[in-house]
Amino acid sequence: MTDDFDPEHLRLLEALLFASAQPLSERDLADKLPADSDVTALLAELQRQYAGRGVNLVRREDKWAFRTAPDLAGRLTIEQTQTRRLSRAAIEVLAIIAYNQPITRAEIEEVRGVALSKGTLDLLFEAGWIRPRGRRRSPGKPLQWGTSDGFLDHFGLESLEDLPNLKELKAAGLLDTRPAADAYGNRAVDDLAPVDTDDEPEPELDLADDDDNDLLGLAE
Repeated sequence: MTDDFDPEHLRLLEALLFASAQPLSERDLADKLPADSDVTALLAELQRQYAGRGVNLVRREDKWAFRTAPDLAGRLTIEQTQTRRLSRAAIEVLAIIAYNQPITRAEIEEVRGVALSKGTLDLLFEAGWIRPRGRRRSPGKPLQWGTSDGFLDHFGLESLEDLPNLKELKAAGLLDTRPAADAYGNRAVDDLAPVDTDDEPEPELDLADDDDNDLLGLAE
C-alpha cells in the first residue's frame, strides 16, 4: 500500500464492504468513514489490492461490493442449486425493459404485439430485476418501468452500457424486430416524473403467469 492512504481508513472501508449484504455507494461509505477520507481514492486502492485475489472489489453502476473472481466461479458450483423459473414472456419482457427503459406496460404490449399478463411484471419485480421509474406525464400518468441494480448484479454487468447492442439482440432472436422496439429507447428524459411515494401504493405482486406454459429454468 502507498503512503497516500491511512491504513485504518482502508481497513474500515474493507470491513464496511465485507459486512454489507448489499452493494454500497460512495455516499454510503463516506457517511461511515472519517471526514477527511478520500473515498474514491481508497476504493481504487482497495480494488487494486484485491485484483489478483479470489474475491474482487467490483463496481455496479455507482455502488461497490466484493464478489467472487470470475475465473473461479466454475469451481464454486454447488451440487444442489435453487432455480427461478421464468416464462418466455418474462424473459422477453425483461429484454424489452432493459433496452427501452423507461417504458410503460402499454408500450411493452405494443412492442410484443400481444397483451401482457399481470403476473409477468410482478415476477420480475419480486425477483428484484425491475423497479418503478416514475410516472409518464400523459393522460392517466401510467407507471414506467426500468431495470434495477439487482439486474446488473445478477447478470454481472457494471452498467447498462455493457449490454449487447440492439442489433446483436435482434440477431439472437431475443427482441422484436419491429420499429416500435427502437422507438421507446430514444424517449426524452424530461418525460419522467417522480413517483409520489405518499399517495401511490406499492405495485401488487401476483405471481400467477398463466399466458405461457413453456417455462425456462434460470439458475440464481
